[in-house]
Amino acid sequence: MTAQPHDRPGSAESGDAVADLQAEPDVGAGQLDLEDRHALRRVAGLSTELVDVSEVEYRALRLERVVLMGVWTDGTLATAENSLRELSRLAETAGSLVLAGLVQRRGRPDAATYVGAGKARELAEIVATAGADTVICDGELTPGQLRRLEGTVKVKVVDRTALILDIFAQHARSKEGKAQVELAQLQYLLPRLRGWGESLSRQAGGRVGGSGGIGTRGPGETKIETDRRRIRSRIFRLRREISEMSVGREVQRGQRRRHAVPSVAIAGYTNAGKSSLLNRLTGAQVLVDDSLFATLDPAVRRARTPSGWPYTLTDTVGFVRHLPHQLVDAFRSTLEEVADADLILHVVDGADADPRSQLAAVREVLAEIGAGDVPELVVINKADSADPIEVEALRLTEPESVVVSARSGVGIEELRAAIERLLPRQYREVRVVVPYSRGDLLSRAHDEGEVLAVAHGGDGTELTARVPLGLAAELERVVPAPLSN
Repeated sequence: MTAQPHDRPGSAESGDAVADLQAEPDVGAGQLDLEDRHALRRVAGLSTELVDVSEVEYRALRLERVVLMGVWTDGTLATAENSLRELSRLAETAGSLVLAGLVQRRGRPDAATYVGAGKARELAEIVATAGADTVICDGELTPGQLRRLEGTVKVKVVDRTALILDIFAQHARSKEGKAQVELAQLQYLLPRLRGWGESLSRQAGGRVGGSGGIGTRGPGETKIETDRRRIRSRIFRLRREISEMSVGREVQRGQRRRHAVPSVAIAGYTNAGKSSLLNRLTGAQVLVDDSLFATLDPAVRRARTPSGWPYTLTDTVGFVRHLPHQLVDAFRSTLEEVADADLILHVVDGADADPRSQLAAVREVLAEIGAGDVPELVVINKADSADPIEVEALRLTEPESVVVSARSGVGIEELRAAIERLLPRQYREVRVVVPYSRGDLLSRAHDEGEVLAVAHGGDGTELTARVPLGLAAELERVVPAPLSN
Protein backbone atom coordinates (compact mmCIF):
# COMPACT_ATOMS: atom_id res chain seq x y z
CA MET A 1 0.00 0.00 0.00
CA THR A 2 1.36 3.38 -0.96
CA ALA A 3 1.31 6.29 1.43
CA GLN A 4 -1.03 9.14 0.57
CA PRO A 5 0.20 12.70 -0.01
CA HIS A 6 -0.28 15.34 2.67
CA ASP A 7 0.56 19.02 2.86
CA ARG A 8 3.91 20.09 4.23
CA PRO A 9 3.89 21.32 7.84
CA GLY A 10 3.86 25.09 8.00
CA SER A 11 2.71 25.54 4.40
CA ALA A 12 -0.02 27.98 3.44
CA GLU A 13 -2.25 25.12 2.30
CA SER A 14 -2.33 23.23 5.60
CA GLY A 15 -1.20 23.44 9.19
CA ASP A 16 -0.89 19.65 9.38
CA ALA A 17 2.58 18.59 10.49
CA VAL A 18 3.05 16.07 7.70
CA ALA A 19 5.02 16.72 4.53
CA ASP A 20 4.14 16.08 0.89
CA LEU A 21 4.65 12.45 -0.06
CA GLN A 22 6.89 12.34 -3.10
CA ALA A 23 7.47 9.31 -5.26
CA GLU A 24 9.98 6.92 -3.76
CA PRO A 25 13.44 8.42 -4.41
CA ASP A 26 16.11 6.57 -6.32
CA VAL A 27 19.16 7.42 -4.25
CA GLY A 28 22.46 5.68 -3.85
CA ALA A 29 24.03 4.54 -0.62
CA GLY A 30 24.78 7.48 1.63
CA GLN A 31 22.82 9.94 -0.54
CA LEU A 32 19.42 11.04 0.69
CA ASP A 33 17.12 13.43 -1.09
CA LEU A 34 16.89 16.69 0.84
CA GLU A 35 13.09 16.71 0.56
CA ASP A 36 12.95 13.27 2.16
CA ARG A 37 15.17 14.28 5.03
CA HIS A 38 12.96 17.26 5.73
CA ALA A 39 9.70 15.32 5.63
CA LEU A 40 7.58 13.09 7.78
CA ARG A 41 5.65 10.60 5.64
CA ARG A 42 2.25 9.49 6.81
CA VAL A 43 1.65 5.78 6.17
CA ALA A 44 -1.87 5.22 4.91
CA GLY A 45 -4.28 2.72 6.41
CA LEU A 46 -2.90 2.75 9.95
CA SER A 47 -6.00 3.87 11.80
CA THR A 48 -8.16 1.48 13.55
CA GLU A 49 -5.05 11.68 27.72
CA LEU A 50 -2.14 13.44 28.15
CA VAL A 51 -0.46 12.17 31.36
CA ASP A 52 2.56 12.96 33.48
CA VAL A 53 5.48 11.00 32.04
CA SER A 54 7.78 11.19 35.05
CA GLU A 55 9.11 7.82 36.23
CA VAL A 56 7.56 6.25 33.13
CA GLU A 57 9.44 2.98 33.46
CA TYR A 58 7.93 2.32 36.88
CA ARG A 59 4.41 2.24 35.43
CA ALA A 60 2.76 -0.66 33.67
CA LEU A 61 2.26 -0.14 29.96
CA ARG A 62 -1.14 1.35 29.21
CA LEU A 63 -1.44 1.50 25.46
CA GLU A 64 -4.67 3.07 24.25
CA ARG A 65 -4.48 5.84 21.63
CA VAL A 66 -1.18 5.66 19.84
CA VAL A 67 0.82 7.28 17.07
CA LEU A 68 3.48 5.15 15.36
CA MET A 69 6.86 6.59 14.41
CA GLY A 70 9.47 4.89 12.24
CA VAL A 71 12.86 5.89 10.85
CA TRP A 72 13.58 4.66 7.33
CA THR A 73 17.35 4.18 7.09
CA ASP A 74 17.79 1.68 4.24
CA GLY A 75 15.84 -0.45 1.78
CA THR A 76 12.77 0.73 -0.05
CA LEU A 77 9.84 2.82 1.10
CA ALA A 78 7.61 -0.25 0.73
CA THR A 79 9.83 -2.12 3.21
CA ALA A 80 9.63 0.75 5.69
CA GLU A 81 5.85 0.93 5.37
CA ASN A 82 5.50 -2.86 5.78
CA SER A 83 7.54 -2.64 8.97
CA LEU A 84 5.25 0.08 10.30
CA ARG A 85 2.16 -1.93 9.37
CA GLU A 86 3.57 -4.83 11.35
CA LEU A 87 4.14 -2.43 14.26
CA SER A 88 0.50 -1.40 13.89
CA ARG A 89 -0.63 -5.04 14.23
CA LEU A 90 1.59 -5.42 17.28
CA ALA A 91 0.04 -2.31 18.84
CA GLU A 92 -3.48 -3.56 18.13
CA THR A 93 -2.60 -6.95 19.61
CA ALA A 94 -1.55 -5.10 22.77
CA GLY A 95 -4.96 -3.43 22.89
CA SER A 96 -4.21 -0.07 21.27
CA LEU A 97 -6.12 2.14 18.89
CA VAL A 98 -3.72 3.28 16.17
CA LEU A 99 -4.40 6.87 15.13
CA ALA A 100 -1.56 7.50 12.66
CA GLY A 101 1.72 6.11 11.37
CA LEU A 102 4.67 8.26 10.31
CA VAL A 103 7.97 7.45 8.64
CA GLN A 104 11.01 9.73 8.40
CA ARG A 105 13.88 9.20 5.97
CA ARG A 106 17.27 9.47 7.69
CA GLY A 107 20.74 8.08 7.24
CA ARG A 108 20.52 6.75 10.81
CA PRO A 109 18.31 7.43 13.84
CA ASP A 110 19.11 10.64 15.69
CA ALA A 111 21.31 9.88 18.69
CA ALA A 112 19.42 12.32 20.91
CA THR A 113 15.71 12.04 20.04
CA TYR A 114 15.53 9.20 17.45
CA VAL A 115 13.87 11.50 14.88
CA GLY A 116 15.76 14.78 15.37
CA ALA A 117 14.76 17.84 17.38
CA GLY A 118 12.70 19.49 14.63
CA LYS A 119 10.80 16.35 13.73
CA ALA A 120 10.19 15.64 17.41
CA ARG A 121 8.42 19.00 17.70
CA GLU A 122 6.34 18.23 14.59
CA LEU A 123 5.52 14.81 16.09
CA ALA A 124 4.38 16.56 19.28
CA GLU A 125 1.94 18.68 17.24
CA ILE A 126 0.52 15.56 15.56
CA VAL A 127 0.15 13.81 18.92
CA ALA A 128 -1.67 16.77 20.42
CA THR A 129 -3.95 17.15 17.40
CA ALA A 130 -4.84 13.43 17.36
CA GLY A 131 -5.33 13.27 21.12
CA ALA A 132 -2.86 10.40 21.48
CA ASP A 133 -1.48 9.31 24.82
CA THR A 134 1.43 7.19 23.54
CA VAL A 135 4.06 7.24 20.80
CA ILE A 136 5.43 3.86 19.69
CA CYS A 137 8.77 3.92 17.86
CA ASP A 138 9.67 1.21 15.36
CA GLY A 139 13.03 0.37 16.89
CA GLU A 140 14.78 -0.07 20.22
CA LEU A 141 15.53 3.33 21.76
CA THR A 142 18.29 4.09 24.21
CA PRO A 143 17.35 5.40 27.66
CA GLY A 144 18.49 8.88 26.60
CA GLN A 145 16.41 8.83 23.42
CA LEU A 146 13.32 7.78 25.37
CA ARG A 147 13.80 10.52 27.95
CA ARG A 148 14.43 13.33 25.46
CA LEU A 149 11.64 12.32 23.08
CA GLU A 150 9.18 12.11 25.97
CA GLY A 151 10.28 15.55 27.09
CA THR A 152 9.37 16.92 23.67
CA VAL A 153 6.13 15.10 22.81
CA LYS A 154 4.84 15.27 26.43
CA VAL A 155 3.34 11.77 26.33
CA LYS A 156 4.64 8.31 27.04
CA VAL A 157 7.10 6.90 24.49
CA VAL A 158 7.35 3.13 23.99
CA ASP A 159 9.77 1.39 21.66
CA ARG A 160 9.23 -1.81 19.66
CA THR A 161 10.99 -3.97 22.24
CA ALA A 162 8.78 -2.81 25.14
CA LEU A 163 5.70 -3.36 22.98
CA ILE A 164 6.62 -6.97 22.16
CA LEU A 165 7.45 -7.64 25.80
CA ASP A 166 4.03 -6.29 26.79
CA ILE A 167 2.30 -8.65 24.33
CA PHE A 168 4.28 -11.60 25.66
CA ALA A 169 3.28 -10.66 29.21
CA GLN A 170 -0.40 -10.66 28.17
CA HIS A 171 -0.19 -14.07 26.47
CA ALA A 172 2.00 -16.01 28.94
CA ARG A 173 -0.04 -18.75 30.63
CA SER A 174 2.27 -21.38 32.11
CA LYS A 175 4.47 -20.79 35.15
CA GLU A 176 7.59 -21.12 33.02
CA GLY A 177 6.26 -18.78 30.34
CA LYS A 178 5.42 -16.10 32.90
CA ALA A 179 8.87 -16.43 34.47
CA GLN A 180 10.56 -16.14 31.07
CA VAL A 181 8.60 -13.02 30.16
CA GLU A 182 9.28 -11.40 33.53
CA LEU A 183 12.99 -12.11 33.12
CA ALA A 184 13.00 -10.48 29.69
CA GLN A 185 11.12 -7.44 30.99
CA LEU A 186 13.53 -6.95 33.89
CA GLN A 187 16.54 -7.28 31.60
CA TYR A 188 15.03 -4.58 29.39
CA LEU A 189 14.06 -2.38 32.34
CA LEU A 190 17.36 -2.48 34.24
CA PRO A 191 19.37 -0.03 32.09
CA ARG A 192 16.32 2.23 31.70
CA LEU A 193 15.67 2.98 35.34
CA ARG A 194 16.03 6.59 36.26
CA GLY A 195 15.20 8.73 39.26
CA TRP A 196 13.11 11.89 39.35
CA GLY A 197 12.92 14.55 42.05
CA GLU A 198 12.95 13.13 45.56
CA SER A 199 13.53 9.63 44.27
CA LEU A 200 17.21 10.63 44.11
CA SER A 201 17.34 11.32 47.86
CA ARG A 202 19.63 9.22 50.04
CA GLN A 203 17.97 6.28 51.74
CA ALA A 204 20.55 5.68 54.49
CA GLY A 205 22.99 8.55 54.48
CA GLY A 206 25.46 8.80 57.35
CA ARG A 207 25.49 11.81 59.71
CA VAL A 208 26.49 12.64 63.25
CA GLY A 209 23.86 11.39 65.67
CA GLY A 210 22.37 9.04 63.12
CA SER A 211 20.09 6.46 64.66
CA GLY A 212 21.75 3.57 62.89
CA GLY A 213 24.84 3.57 65.09
CA ILE A 214 28.40 2.51 64.35
CA GLY A 215 28.84 0.57 61.14
CA THR A 216 25.58 1.72 59.57
CA ARG A 217 26.56 5.22 58.45
CA GLY A 218 27.75 5.81 54.92
CA PRO A 219 26.82 7.36 51.60
CA GLY A 220 23.64 5.27 51.43
CA GLU A 221 21.70 4.26 48.35
CA THR A 222 19.55 6.31 46.07
CA LYS A 223 16.12 4.96 45.19
CA ILE A 224 17.32 4.04 41.72
CA GLU A 225 20.25 2.10 43.18
CA THR A 226 17.89 0.23 45.48
CA ASP A 227 15.65 -0.61 42.52
CA ARG A 228 18.61 -1.84 40.48
CA ARG A 229 19.75 -4.06 43.33
CA ARG A 230 16.30 -5.54 43.73
CA ILE A 231 15.94 -6.14 40.00
CA ARG A 232 19.33 -7.88 39.78
CA SER A 233 18.33 -10.09 42.70
CA ARG A 234 15.01 -10.93 41.02
CA ILE A 235 16.79 -11.70 37.71
CA PHE A 236 19.09 -14.12 39.54
CA ARG A 237 16.12 -15.93 41.14
CA LEU A 238 14.22 -16.11 37.84
CA ARG A 239 17.19 -17.59 36.01
CA ARG A 240 17.48 -20.25 38.70
CA GLU A 241 13.75 -21.06 38.56
CA ILE A 242 13.74 -21.30 34.76
CA SER A 243 16.78 -23.57 34.87
CA GLU A 244 15.01 -25.87 37.35
CA MET A 245 11.81 -25.92 35.29
CA SER A 246 13.72 -26.82 32.13
CA VAL A 247 14.97 -30.05 33.72
CA GLY A 248 11.62 -31.79 33.15
CA ARG A 249 11.63 -30.93 29.46
CA GLU A 250 15.20 -32.18 29.14
CA VAL A 251 14.17 -35.48 30.76
CA GLN A 252 11.36 -35.85 28.22
CA ARG A 253 13.74 -35.13 25.35
CA GLY A 254 16.15 -37.71 26.75
CA GLN A 255 13.40 -40.33 26.83
CA ARG A 256 12.50 -39.63 23.23
CA ARG A 257 16.15 -39.94 22.21
CA ARG A 258 16.49 -43.26 24.05
CA HIS A 259 13.41 -44.57 22.30
CA ALA A 260 14.74 -43.22 18.98
CA VAL A 261 11.55 -41.26 18.34
CA PRO A 262 12.42 -38.51 15.81
CA SER A 263 11.38 -34.97 16.70
CA VAL A 264 10.03 -32.31 14.36
CA ALA A 265 9.83 -28.67 15.47
CA ILE A 266 7.45 -26.17 13.90
CA ALA A 267 9.13 -22.77 13.71
CA GLY A 268 8.28 -19.63 11.83
CA TYR A 269 7.06 -16.08 11.87
CA THR A 270 4.32 -15.12 14.29
CA ASN A 271 0.80 -15.68 12.93
CA ALA A 272 2.10 -17.76 10.02
CA GLY A 273 -0.24 -20.62 10.95
CA LYS A 274 2.04 -22.90 13.02
CA SER A 275 -0.60 -23.95 15.56
CA SER A 276 -3.15 -24.57 12.80
CA LEU A 277 -0.61 -26.80 11.05
CA LEU A 278 0.03 -28.73 14.28
CA ASN A 279 -3.71 -29.31 14.69
CA ARG A 280 -4.06 -30.43 11.08
CA LEU A 281 -1.17 -32.93 11.31
CA THR A 282 -2.02 -34.38 14.73
CA GLY A 283 -5.70 -33.72 15.36
CA ALA A 284 -4.76 -31.72 18.47
CA GLN A 285 -6.83 -28.83 19.77
CA VAL A 286 -4.07 -26.29 20.35
CA LEU A 287 -5.23 -22.67 20.62
CA VAL A 288 -5.49 -21.01 17.21
CA ASP A 289 -6.00 -17.26 17.12
CA ASP A 290 -5.57 -14.66 14.39
CA SER A 291 -3.25 -12.53 16.49
CA LEU A 292 0.45 -12.11 17.02
CA PHE A 293 2.21 -14.33 19.58
CA ALA A 294 -0.89 -16.38 20.44
CA THR A 295 1.43 -19.30 21.31
CA LEU A 296 4.18 -18.84 23.91
CA ASP A 297 4.30 -22.23 25.62
CA PRO A 298 5.57 -25.13 23.48
CA ALA A 299 3.06 -27.90 22.75
CA VAL A 300 4.40 -31.39 21.99
CA ARG A 301 2.15 -33.89 20.21
CA ARG A 302 2.67 -37.35 18.72
CA ALA A 303 2.18 -37.90 14.99
CA ARG A 304 2.83 -40.63 12.43
CA THR A 305 4.13 -40.65 8.89
CA PRO A 306 2.01 -42.18 6.10
CA SER A 307 3.90 -45.47 6.63
CA GLY A 308 3.10 -45.44 10.34
CA TRP A 309 6.44 -44.27 11.76
CA PRO A 310 5.97 -42.24 14.97
CA TYR A 311 7.53 -38.85 15.59
CA THR A 312 6.89 -35.90 17.89
CA LEU A 313 5.71 -32.52 16.62
CA THR A 314 6.48 -29.41 18.70
CA ASP A 315 4.75 -26.06 18.26
CA THR A 316 7.02 -23.18 19.34
CA VAL A 317 6.82 -19.46 19.97
CA GLY A 318 6.62 -17.32 16.84
CA PHE A 319 9.40 -15.02 15.73
CA VAL A 320 9.27 -11.47 14.43
CA ARG A 321 11.61 -8.97 12.82
CA HIS A 322 14.02 -7.53 15.37
CA LEU A 323 12.94 -9.98 18.05
CA PRO A 324 14.29 -8.54 21.31
CA HIS A 325 17.50 -10.21 22.45
CA GLN A 326 16.08 -10.25 25.98
CA LEU A 327 13.33 -12.58 24.78
CA VAL A 328 15.72 -14.88 22.92
CA ASP A 329 17.83 -15.13 26.06
CA ALA A 330 14.86 -15.68 28.39
CA PHE A 331 13.18 -18.26 26.09
CA ARG A 332 16.43 -20.06 25.30
CA SER A 333 15.47 -23.15 27.33
CA THR A 334 12.17 -23.36 25.42
CA LEU A 335 13.83 -22.77 22.07
CA GLU A 336 16.15 -25.70 22.73
CA GLU A 337 13.25 -27.83 21.48
CA VAL A 338 14.02 -26.40 18.04
CA ALA A 339 17.81 -26.77 18.28
CA ASP A 340 17.49 -30.44 19.37
CA ALA A 341 14.98 -31.37 16.65
CA ASP A 342 15.74 -33.76 13.79
CA LEU A 343 13.78 -31.59 11.35
CA ILE A 344 12.42 -28.03 11.38
CA LEU A 345 9.17 -27.21 9.61
CA HIS A 346 9.79 -23.56 8.77
CA VAL A 347 6.30 -22.15 8.27
CA VAL A 348 6.01 -18.95 6.23
CA ASP A 349 2.87 -16.96 5.46
CA GLY A 350 2.56 -17.18 1.68
CA ALA A 351 -0.05 -14.39 1.70
CA ASP A 352 2.25 -11.92 3.51
CA ALA A 353 3.39 -8.81 1.67
CA ASP A 354 7.06 -9.74 2.19
CA PRO A 355 7.46 -13.48 2.94
CA ARG A 356 11.18 -13.46 2.14
CA SER A 357 11.91 -11.07 4.98
CA GLN A 358 9.94 -13.42 7.25
CA LEU A 359 12.21 -16.29 6.21
CA ALA A 360 15.32 -14.19 6.82
CA ALA A 361 14.14 -13.00 10.25
CA VAL A 362 13.36 -16.53 11.44
CA ARG A 363 16.65 -17.93 10.16
CA GLU A 364 18.53 -15.19 11.99
CA VAL A 365 16.98 -16.31 15.29
CA LEU A 366 17.51 -20.00 14.47
CA ALA A 367 21.20 -19.33 13.93
CA GLU A 368 21.35 -17.42 17.23
CA ILE A 369 19.98 -20.39 19.21
CA GLY A 370 22.23 -22.92 17.50
CA ALA A 371 19.61 -24.42 15.18
CA GLY A 372 21.11 -23.17 11.93
CA ASP A 373 22.39 -26.62 10.91
CA VAL A 374 19.17 -28.56 11.61
CA PRO A 375 17.55 -29.86 8.38
CA GLU A 376 14.78 -27.50 7.28
CA LEU A 377 11.60 -27.97 5.28
CA VAL A 378 9.95 -24.70 4.25
CA VAL A 379 6.16 -24.89 4.51
CA ILE A 380 4.45 -22.14 2.49
CA ASN A 381 1.15 -21.80 4.32
CA LYS A 382 -2.13 -20.04 3.48
CA ALA A 383 -1.97 -21.16 -0.14
CA ASP A 384 -5.72 -20.60 -0.48
CA SER A 385 -5.30 -16.83 -0.01
CA ALA A 386 -1.80 -16.29 -1.42
CA ASP A 387 -0.86 -14.94 -4.83
CA PRO A 388 -0.03 -18.01 -7.00
CA ILE A 389 2.77 -16.11 -8.76
CA GLU A 390 4.39 -15.17 -5.45
CA VAL A 391 4.02 -18.74 -4.19
CA GLU A 392 5.71 -20.13 -7.29
CA ALA A 393 8.52 -17.60 -6.92
CA LEU A 394 9.03 -18.76 -3.32
CA ARG A 395 9.16 -22.39 -4.44
CA LEU A 396 11.87 -21.55 -6.95
CA THR A 397 14.01 -19.84 -4.30
CA GLU A 398 13.30 -22.57 -1.71
CA PRO A 399 13.73 -25.94 -3.48
CA GLU A 400 13.05 -27.92 -0.27
CA SER A 401 9.55 -26.58 0.22
CA VAL A 402 5.90 -27.60 0.09
CA VAL A 403 2.78 -25.47 -0.38
CA VAL A 404 -0.14 -26.11 2.00
CA SER A 405 -3.23 -24.58 3.52
CA ALA A 406 -3.59 -25.60 7.16
CA ARG A 407 -7.16 -24.27 7.11
CA SER A 408 -8.46 -26.23 4.10
CA GLY A 409 -6.05 -29.18 4.18
CA VAL A 410 -4.59 -28.58 0.72
CA GLY A 411 -1.08 -30.03 0.41
CA ILE A 412 -1.11 -31.75 3.83
CA GLU A 413 -0.55 -35.25 2.39
CA GLU A 414 2.38 -33.95 0.35
CA LEU A 415 3.76 -32.42 3.55
CA ARG A 416 3.41 -35.72 5.45
CA ALA A 417 5.29 -37.51 2.66
CA ALA A 418 8.07 -34.89 2.74
CA ILE A 419 8.40 -35.26 6.52
CA GLU A 420 8.76 -39.04 6.18
CA ARG A 421 11.39 -38.61 3.47
CA LEU A 422 13.48 -36.18 5.54
CA LEU A 423 13.25 -37.82 8.97
CA PRO A 424 16.32 -39.85 10.00
CA ARG A 425 15.87 -43.62 9.71
CA GLN A 426 17.24 -45.54 12.68
CA TYR A 427 15.00 -48.61 12.55
CA ARG A 428 15.59 -52.33 12.09
CA GLU A 429 13.19 -55.13 11.20
CA VAL A 430 12.93 -57.90 13.82
CA ARG A 431 11.07 -61.24 13.98
CA VAL A 432 10.85 -62.43 17.57
CA VAL A 433 8.60 -64.23 20.08
CA VAL A 434 7.59 -61.89 22.90
CA PRO A 435 6.63 -63.70 26.13
CA TYR A 436 3.13 -62.99 27.36
CA SER A 437 4.67 -61.61 30.55
CA ARG A 438 6.36 -58.84 28.56
CA GLY A 439 3.35 -57.08 27.14
CA ASP A 440 5.17 -53.80 27.75
CA LEU A 441 7.62 -54.61 24.93
CA LEU A 442 4.75 -55.41 22.58
CA SER A 443 3.09 -52.13 23.49
CA ARG A 444 6.30 -50.20 22.81
CA ALA A 445 6.63 -51.90 19.42
CA HIS A 446 3.18 -50.57 18.51
CA ASP A 447 3.90 -47.07 19.88
CA GLU A 448 7.47 -46.57 18.65
CA GLY A 449 7.66 -48.62 15.48
CA GLU A 450 5.69 -50.22 12.68
CA VAL A 451 4.15 -53.62 13.45
CA LEU A 452 4.04 -55.76 10.30
CA ALA A 453 2.56 -58.99 11.64
CA VAL A 454 1.33 -60.46 14.92
CA ALA A 455 0.50 -64.09 15.74
CA HIS A 456 -0.16 -65.76 19.07
CA GLY A 457 1.58 -69.06 19.88
CA GLY A 458 2.19 -71.28 22.84
CA ASP A 459 5.35 -69.49 23.98
CA GLY A 460 4.19 -65.94 23.38
CA THR A 461 3.34 -63.41 20.70
CA GLU A 462 5.14 -63.86 17.38
CA LEU A 463 6.05 -60.32 16.34
CA THR A 464 7.36 -59.00 13.05
CA ALA A 465 8.04 -55.27 13.17
CA ARG A 466 10.35 -52.42 12.24
CA VAL A 467 11.41 -50.77 15.50
CA PRO A 468 14.06 -48.31 16.73
CA LEU A 469 17.54 -49.74 17.20
CA GLY A 470 17.40 -49.52 20.98
CA LEU A 471 14.08 -51.36 21.19
CA ALA A 472 15.31 -53.97 18.68
CA ALA A 473 18.31 -54.73 20.90
CA GLU A 474 16.05 -54.94 23.98
CA LEU A 475 13.64 -57.31 22.24
CA GLU A 476 16.40 -59.62 21.09
CA ARG A 477 17.97 -59.56 24.56
CA VAL A 478 14.75 -60.35 26.49
CA VAL A 479 12.86 -62.75 24.25
CA PRO A 480 13.71 -66.50 24.22
CA ALA A 481 15.04 -66.66 20.66
CA PRO A 482 14.49 -65.08 17.23
CA LEU A 483 12.19 -66.89 14.88
CA SER A 484 13.83 -68.82 12.10
CA ASN A 485 13.05 -67.82 8.53
